Formats: sequence, C-alpha cells, structure tokens
Amino acid sequence: MTGRQLPPADAPDNLSTALTPAWPERAAWGTAPSLRAWQSAALTDYAVRAPRDFLLVATPGAGKTTFALSAAADLLGRRVVDRVVVVAPTEHLKLQWAEAAARAGLPIDPAYSAGSGKTSSDYVGVAVTYAGVAVNPLAMRIRTERFKTLVVLDEIHHAGDALTWGEAVREAFEPATRRIGLTGTPFRSDVNPIPFVTYAPGPDGVPRSMADFSYGYADALADHVVRPVLFMAYSGDLAWRTRAGDEISARLGEPLTKDLTAQALRTALDPAGEWIPSVLAAADRRLTEVRRHVPDAGGLVIASDQESARAYAALLKKVSGETPTLVLSDEKASSRRIATFTESEKRWMVAVRMVSEGVDVPRLAVGVYATSTSTPLFFAQAVGRFVRARARGETASVFVPSVATLLSHAAQMELERDHVLGRTITDEGDILAAEQDLVARANADEGASDELLGSYEALGSQARFDQVVYDGSAFGHAGEVHVGSEEEMDFLGIPGLLEPDQVRELLHHRQRSRRTAPAGERHAPVEHAPSTHEQLAILRRELNGLVAAWHHRTGQAHGVTHAALRKELGGPPAAIAGVEHLHARINRLREWASRPFR
Repeated sequence: MTGRQLPPADAPDNLSTALTPAWPERAAWGTAPSLRAWQSAALTDYAVRAPRDFLLVATPGAGKTTFALSAAADLLGRRVVDRVVVVAPTEHLKLQWAEAAARAGLPIDPAYSAGSGKTSSDYVGVAVTYAGVAVNPLAMRIRTERFKTLVVLDEIHHAGDALTWGEAVREAFEPATRRIGLTGTPFRSDVNPIPFVTYAPGPDGVPRSMADFSYGYADALADHVVRPVLFMAYSGDLAWRTRAGDEISARLGEPLTKDLTAQALRTALDPAGEWIPSVLAAADRRLTEVRRHVPDAGGLVIASDQESARAYAALLKKVSGETPTLVLSDEKASSRRIATFTESEKRWMVAVRMVSEGVDVPRLAVGVYATSTSTPLFFAQAVGRFVRARARGETASVFVPSVATLLSHAAQMELERDHVLGRTITDEGDILAAEQDLVARANADEGASDELLGSYEALGSQARFDQVVYDGSAFGHAGEVHVGSEEEMDFLGIPGLLEPDQVRELLHHRQRSRRTAPAGERHAPVEHAPSTHEQLAILRRELNGLVAAWHHRTGQAHGVTHAALRKELGGPPAAIAGVEHLHARINRLREWASRPFR
C-alpha cells in the first residue's frame, strides 16, 4: 500500500484531513491487520493518561513499531502533534523505520541530515541515528521547537551509550511535545542515566527505571506472539598458550576463573580449531530439520569481528554447499544485503554485532552465538532476532558456548529487568556488598580481559554436545555426547513446529528414553566405566545445572547457593570437590527443590 497524499510541510493545520486516527479501530495502516491485545492495552493507557513521556518495554518481536506508528497516526490525526522524529541506533534501522512508516501512510525521510536542516515537503517526519543527533543537537532542537513534535526514541537505552550522547538527546528533544521511548532491554551494565526515563528508588533504595507499560517475553510466549527458544549448549576440550608461554588445557563449561573463561571462549571461537566448525555443522543440521516444517527458515551467525565473520562464512559454505550472506558493517550496502536475505530463502547470514538489535528478519529460526560478548543486554538483543513468531508452533534454536554466564542468561529469558543506576550504601557493613557490586560490574565488562589476554595462541579445540536449556531447565544425556552422534540428533532433530508444552514434553521424553534404554540398544554405548576425571566433570555439570535452576526459581546468586551448600555439608569448592561431596550437594539441592516454594 502506498502512503496517503500529504499537504505541504508549511500547512500543518490541514494535516488532520490527510491522517485520520488509526486507533482504537485498528493498527496504523500497513503495520498489522489489527492490534494485539497488549498493543490495545498500551495505547489505551497512553491515550487516557496522555503523558509527555512514555516508556514502553516490550520483548523483541512483540510489535513495538506497530504500537509507535499507531500512536503517531493517532496524535497526527488529532493534531496533538504536527511532525514525527524517529531516533534509531543504526543506519539500517532508520531505513527499516522509514519503510514501516511508509506502509502506514506516514512518509519519513531516512536520509535527513541535521546539518542540512531541510527535507522535502512530502515527508511528515524524519529518521536519524543517536550518533547523528550528537553531531548537531542544536539543529535538531531547532527543528523540534519549530513544530509540535512527537519524538520516538527506538531502543532508548542507547541514549546512555556515552555521556555526550545522552546530553545531546536531552538537548535536542527537551522541547518536544511528546516523547515515546521504546526498548526490549531497558537494563544496561553501566550507570549512565537514560534521558527522559523516570527513575524511582526500589525496595533497597537503589534507583531503577520505571516503565509506563511492560510486556515481557513470558507474556508474549503465552500469547503466542513470540517463539519458544531452545538453547543448544556445547562444551569441549580446549588448549591454548598464554603470553607467558604457559600451555593451558580446560573444558568449556567447567568452573574457571574469569580470565581463563575468556581465554577458553576465545579458543573455542577460533575458526582454525575444531570447536566452531563442529558447532556450525550441528547448527546447519538443525536448520535442515527446521526447514522440513518451515521451508524458508534461515540462520544467523553472530561473530565478534569481521575477520572471524569471513572465516565462519567460508566454513558454512563448505558445510551447507551455499554461500552465506555476509554483513560486516552498518552501511547502505549492508542494509541491502539484509533486505535481500530477508526476502530470499537462503540458508545462512553471517554478521558482526550490527544485526544483533532491532533488525527485522522474521524467518530467522536458528542462530549461532559465536561472539565473546556476554553482557545480558547484548545477549537479549541477539536472541531477540530469533523470537519473532510468524505462525503458531514455530520454534527457535540458538547454539551457545557452554559458559556459565551465557547459560544463566538463557535460563532467565523471561525475567523483566530495570536499569539500575547504582547502589546506595546504607551502613558500614554494606560497604562490602557495594565492593562486590563493583567487582561484579567489572566482571561483566566485555572488554575487561582484553589486555590480560595479550599475545595469545589457540592450540586446539574439540566440541561436545552438553545440554539444551529450555524454559529455565536443562536437558541432556549422561556422559559425553559426541558431535554427530545419535544422542546429539535426539535434540537437533526436534521438529520445527511444536507448541511450547509439546517442546517441553518431547525434551523430557527423549531424556528419559535414553536413560532407561538397555545398554545394548543405545546407539553409542559406553565401552568402559567413566574415569575419575569424566565422573567429576559430569557431577560438576549436574551440580552447576541444578544451581542455575535454583537461581531461576529463587533469584539467589549462584555463589550464594554454592556457599550455602558448603556451609551445610562441608568440603572444598566445587571446582576441586570430590565425588562424595558433589553427590551430597546434588542430593541436598534436590531436597530443597522438593520443598514447597513460598
């Protein structure tokens, strides 16, 4: 559908004749056939309260764009505002917003430059990036003052990416008549305040962001608005040489220090090793299974840098027999590649960070998280590329390294978070807790270990299937599961069209059937009793999985749970505990889990 004919830019008084209110009767033309229940509820709240600032927190894929464009069409039609400014994180998202707005009959100029100060009279608004606003906030302020302006701040948490960005956004849009902030991930790992977001003290006195309307992943999953996500976790044996010349061997997924975990993850993601080629091959097999039910399903590999992305694309070409779409930067050419991939039936796209947020490719159903970035913000943005539901029963699968931080993020998909500005120290004893917060924040910094890694050489890596994380629970087979085995295919071969409860039941069934099958009927029988090393590794993984599940249920930090188990049962830390102590802790955690939860 083409946009409606609009009057010249200097005649805003006649705008109501061109744009009739799109709500509550229906969504903005071209965005959706009708509003979802949560969108209607959010628009009702927005219309009744008519706030100057409105923060909508909705899970990726839920339909934030439709909400914003419906609100914009309504405000323009009722002459509450005359113009619209959309602020997006990237150049590609500017184009995506302009295309969606055009389908809704709201012509938006995505090529507008604050330096030029002018745009065609055919447009009812402009789309800019946060970086573009920071270049000339005064020019944007003048434009905002000139008309009654609605400002839509897409993924508004980006306004806190740098102090100068926040100041520029505040200066440019302080005079706006209305401001709508949109985000699927309002939390950040820093304490920079986000402009035009209200903060209020929580129960602990710490200021937290206050959303005007929230629609979380759990709600969207129950409404069949998003897909359920299966996280396929892979561990494996790794070896590398440090800058001091020390050769280190470790297994991904076992308890390691922060620096060793970073080095192990970097080794696993090295395209010259065997870990990442094995995981890419497994992901391609999973995509083949999904395409049996969803023929146009696509896959996305998210890489740390351009060099790795090129190497992963070459590996995928060998595996799939098809050249993947390669997206390396936030440029117009990259936007065209993404758009072409979206409309095609190609199997794979490989990209660096830019495709992790906001980019709308609804057919993406399989992902590989092949980046060392492990902040909850980035993880949620990345997974958000795969959850958009097109038809009932579709499932998404994301392959991740078996690292405690990532598995914790996966187990907490449905939790709603706020942006926390800082910790209030209320007494002298609380100083220790504040210090722990600082340490935790430093550990969450994705670049914290870069200097420590120094000169570094990956020596080798092998992948092993570890577990599937779904709905906060872990599923897998006892013992090692080799890549390409029947045990792995038990999970890679899950149909691509299943309801969430069917996914859960199938996972339970496949796990039970392997445990109860006679040894002679298993496809990969154990030829010898596991060694002490293997037995300890299995028990540690089981303990860590139970601790993660306990955290998912109670919110209690992993370290606190481990400490409570040691205090109650004795023994050394889990990383060096023996079989007897590990068994005791596993049994005690199961006892805790069987008690009624209040």
